[in-house]
Amino acid sequence: MDAPINRAEHEEFKKRMEDEDHRQNKRLDAIEEEVRQIRELTVSVAKMAQSLETMTEEQKKQGERLEKIENRDGEKWRTTVAEILKIALGIVLGFVFSRLGF
Repeated sequence: MDAPINRAEHEEFKKRMEDEDHRQNKRLDAIEEEVRQIRELTVSVAKMAQSLETMTEEQKKQGERLEKIENRDGEKWRTTVAEILKIALGIVLGFVFSRLGF
């Protein structure tokens, strides 16, 4: 068996172990803080992804509504033009038939 250590060696060993414990505790505290920040970041990213998904759905709905509005105005324009052409054709045909004596 090894020779026993004296009191001074024991105190030195004890001091080194306490210093090592203190250093390890600081490292653990730092790691715990980093884990907490990563957890918060993960939650934030999840919320952002959910918001982005909601925003994408809303944008899709708005696009569909906008398309309907644009088509409605186009339909009105086409209907108006068709009515104007019918009236013009009626006037021209009325003039032609009146000249022909009908």
